[in-house]
Amino acid sequence: MEYIYSAMVLHSAGKSITEDAVMGILKAAGVNADAAKIKALIASLEGVNIKEAIASASVMASAPAAAAAPAAAAAAPAAPAAKEEPKEEAVSEEEAAAGLSALFG
Repeated sequence: MEYIYSAMVLHSAGKSITEDAVMGILKAAGVNADAAKIKALIASLEGVNIKEAIASASVMASAPAAAAAPAAAAAAPAAPAAKEEPKEEAVSEEEAAAGLSALFG
């Protein structure tokens, strides 16, 4: 989480979110930073509008949880009819024992 927080601090300060900047924040916080994780974070944020992502996340978080339950219940009848499950073939005890012996040598 500290990697994401460092990117959010940089965004909030109006700074570019670069590997060096993230590394600097993490070092200042006393975090033993992993360069591969920083590189992955920078790559995943490429092309992402952080302001829009934060706004959409806050809208999702502010929606009442009670409204989600009736919506889920209403969606349940719209599900497609259950398919008939294929019948499993009966396996003899000898075949089962042979399969187990193959597992354990």
